[in-house]
Amino acid sequence: MKKRKGEQKNMISLVVDDVVYTTRSNKMHSLRKPYKPINANIIKSFMPGNIQKVFVRKGQNVKEGTELCVLEAMKMKNVILSPADGTIKRINIKEGDIVPKNHPLVELK
Repeated sequence: MKKRKGEQKNMISLVVDDVVYTTRSNKMHSLRKPYKPINANIIKSFMPGNIQKVFVRKGQNVKEGTELCVLEAMKMKNVILSPADGTIKRINIKEGDIVPKNHPLVELK
């Protein structure tokens, strides 16, 4: 395979089972966001919707499974539960708010 001028920077080499594979990267590959681990202490909305009710307050101790809020989306009321034990560090919503997908609702510490 001949290398053309300027082609070197778009080349990616992968090693699988001691075999080296070389390929060209595309625009989609260069523009993708880097991986960021999920922070389990930040509870985010899984879909856009309206906040109907908030059950917790800042500084409150919660156990796993405690109801945090109600998110209404597509005529369904979804109760958001605490994924773990902790203390409410910050509440980023109030009743009546319209939130987008992946909006941080509540933060635990």
